[in-house]
Amino acid sequence: MDRIEVITGVERQRRYSDKERAAILAKCDEPGATIVGVAKLLGISPSLIHGWRRMRREAEKIASEPVQFISYGTVPEGTGSPVAPPLSTPPPSPLTPTPAEELVRPYPGARPGSIDIDLPGGTRLSVDSYVNEKALARVLRALRDVS
Repeated sequence: MDRIEVITGVERQRRYSDKERAAILAKCDEPGATIVGVAKLLGISPSLIHGWRRMRREAEKIASEPVQFISYGTVPEGTGSPVAPPLSTPPPSPLTPTPAEELVRPYPGARPGSIDIDLPGGTRLSVDSYVNEKALARVLRALRDVS
């Protein structure tokens, strides 16, 4: 045993900026470079670089997916007077979801974690805790590019 290390304090976790991560990943992408070699050179864990590469691949995959809008319906132009729904069937109780809601809802009960996002131009986007993050990110990116 040639070397003994004495740890006298707690080291804080190192935070890397996006520019630092990009520079490290660029070093790994150079011809002949290996992740282990770059990690040893910089004194960081190879698993950290592997995680960054995985996150970069996932981000590139999401960014390359085409944005697709699905028409949900149209909102009729306001005539000044509200239109009441026909009274042929009683409205469903808020506690008993319709069969269509049961097919879409992943968990029974009320939807917790409601978030309302007010966008420029008066558009309001409402989501809850069951929203698919990837789909929401694509919608927000598309809305940002439109405005």
